[in-house]
Amino acid sequence: MTGSRILALGHYQPSRVVTNDDIAQFVETNDEWIRDRVGIVSRRIAGDETVADMAAAAAGKALANAGLTAADIDLVVVATCTAVDRSPNVACRVAAKLGITAPGAFDINTACSGFAYALGTVDHAIRAGASRNALVIGVEKLSDFTDWTDRSTCIIFADGAGAAVVTAAAEDEPAGVGPVVWGSVPDKGDAVRIEGWRPYVKQEGQTVFRWATTALAPLALKACEQAGVAPSELAAFVPHQANTRIIDGIAKRLGIPDAIIAKDIVESGNTSAASIPLALSKLVERREVPSGAPVLLFGFGGGLTYAGQVVRCP
Repeated sequence: MTGSRILALGHYQPSRVVTNDDIAQFVETNDEWIRDRVGIVSRRIAGDETVADMAAAAAGKALANAGLTAADIDLVVVATCTAVDRSPNVACRVAAKLGITAPGAFDINTACSGFAYALGTVDHAIRAGASRNALVIGVEKLSDFTDWTDRSTCIIFADGAGAAVVTAAAEDEPAGVGPVVWGSVPDKGDAVRIEGWRPYVKQEGQTVFRWATTALAPLALKACEQAGVAPSELAAFVPHQANTRIIDGIAKRLGIPDAIIAKDIVESGNTSAASIPLALSKLVERREVPSGAPVLLFGFGGGLTYAGQVVRCP
């Protein structure tokens, strides 16, 4: 195969909206402090929906937008760090919910960089001829792992899912998913963690902030270089929605003044592995990025891991 491309996207968010004023009812904080600190105005919190429920909802929309059916899919890859059950994995649960028969199905856990890792892995599978049409899903139910008495974390995290249908590019068609640049900084892995049998999300905010704003821009530029796309050519930059100050800091160092900078965090909070496909799906749904335009995706977070690639907008 010559490569892969994103055929269509879809997303799902729970109906319950939790504002900063709502958060201020149970921890000492206020709307102005949260907006200034992380840029979030509201977030979506799931009720009875499971990780698999949200993943299937987003994937079903992506399938419909692609004009494909369950019978066309031969690979399902789910990026998540909040699956409560060990087995069956989320990918198998999604396949069962959508009626996909006999797909390759596995989960990837690199936390906030998970969607970019999953997309890179699926691109490799398609290039190797192991898949023709795949579902790549980022999904999190972080509310299950949030300490709602901890002001430093409960203001940040939220729930949701985003999905992409990725297909093989035609022989005469350029690849729509560029080479992935991925890696990790294991010695700083404790900076973001979900540990133990009854875990809560814990993070060292300043450690993550310093790392993200100093180390990641050169790696994102490397993804552009490997794709043969100059930063000035980017139509949009869709990073992990961690914090508006981090997003602004990376974007400034990339030198992309004319690109759309995704800031879905303002209305959706930090949804970890779901944040990139969720933000990208909304940009496409609102037709803010032209079809075929280059978009830089870059995820980073727990591990500490990072991954990114340039894709062509579906």
